Amino acid sequence: MEFSAVDLARFQFAFTVSFHIIFPSFTIGLASYLMVLEGLWLATRREIYLTLFKFWLKIFAVAFGMGVVSGIVMTYQFGTNWSVFSDKTGPVLGPLMGYEVLSAFFLEAGFLGIMLFGLNRVGPRLHFLATAMVAFGTALSGFWILSVNSWMHTPTGYAINEAGQFVPENWFEIVFNPSFPYRFVHMMLAAYLTTAFVVGAVGAWHLLKDRANEGAKVMLSMAMWMAVLVTPVQIVAGDMHGLNTLEHQPAKIAAMEGHFDGETGAPLILFGFPDMAAAETRYKIEVPKLGSLILTHSLDGRVPGLKDFPREDWPNATIVFFSFRIMVGIGFLMLAIGLWSLYLRRRGRLADTPVFHRAVVAMGPTGFIAVLAGWITTEVGRQPYTVYGLLRTSDSISPVDAPAVATSLLVFIVVYFIVFGIGTGYLLRSMAKTPGGDAEGPEAGEPTRAAGVTPAPAYVADVNPNRRR
Repeated sequence: MEFSAVDLARFQFAFTVSFHIIFPSFTIGLASYLMVLEGLWLATRREIYLTLFKFWLKIFAVAFGMGVVSGIVMTYQFGTNWSVFSDKTGPVLGPLMGYEVLSAFFLEAGFLGIMLFGLNRVGPRLHFLATAMVAFGTALSGFWILSVNSWMHTPTGYAINEAGQFVPENWFEIVFNPSFPYRFVHMMLAAYLTTAFVVGAVGAWHLLKDRANEGAKVMLSMAMWMAVLVTPVQIVAGDMHGLNTLEHQPAKIAAMEGHFDGETGAPLILFGFPDMAAAETRYKIEVPKLGSLILTHSLDGRVPGLKDFPREDWPNATIVFFSFRIMVGIGFLMLAIGLWSLYLRRRGRLADTPVFHRAVVAMGPTGFIAVLAGWITTEVGRQPYTVYGLLRTSDSISPVDAPAVATSLLVFIVVYFIVFGIGTGYLLRSMAKTPGGDAEGPEAGEPTRAAGVTPAPAYVADVNPNRRR
């Protein structure tokens, strides 16, 4: 099978963005978790919160660095593989990317040093401010990136000049384009849930080794509160996002639902195999009228099919159909784990039920899988356009030959698996260490001397909740 330069360039970008999105989806949630831990420590002076803060801080630093490195590689591809896209959309997307660097990345980088190395060098409130600014910076970064991506799906506030470039007319409409609020909320909640299940899995893993591990109990408890409270909100946000997609990208909805023929009172296809060549979904297992009820909130509402659109505008329904179901299936598994945890919590058995702990450990990576499945649904569903309905993918590529793209793709695959494989292994080993254990070495910001370790300031050493203020 022969691949064109467009196919290879798309696969290369998909490969690099898949690696990249894993790290921001973790660090966005982890930065907020660190802020909560430090805030709880300042409010209660319970040492366990400070111990967990230090434990996760090192993990955050490594994951943050890996996210930055993987993101830089992506930007080069806009020049090497997608120069036409960059030229056409640069007047709109270039400033938005610049705002992300200036307002978000610089904010994170500016306070990151204090967060990592200033715990024993600055006052506790200033250090907490630094942690809060890093957490805010990660969310702000997500704001700008999601605005860029959403504009590509629902472009507004632009005009097209004589050179065929998109030029801004209304920045408010560009930034807050019709799909942006839904995508931003959906992605932020996904990041928080992804982090929660990683934290919960680490806590559960340590409890399987030692049921008396206080740090593990706190991690599991906090993670499960996040699961039981946020997962239902995410499901509702996902439903609202789907209704927005039906309004602006109906062909994507048809592919997600596996409908080739539009119909009123459409069923919900639970499982099946969309056959693009035959233009039908085979081996269907469906629930009558439920598709219309979910998408139109009416039993007799009309759900579009791919045949309502020109064949050349169809996204790949096979990929979109299955990636969507993986994402939704994981969402309901998260809800089930959250409800199970609530039942065990009410019975006082959250920390001493090994079968539940094993289930939580197994759920640890599912947030990443759901995020990847969601982005595959979103981006493959946008095809064959880079700017939906306006700029085709085939018209966005640089004048490059397929062998050149194939060579760089192979290099990326080899280097990524080596570099990020080593980095991921280090993260897993760090998570396997006991929080507060001697194996962790000097904690964030603890200055060392040749003769030993400088004693911590009084605000770190004094963790007595009853101390006089």
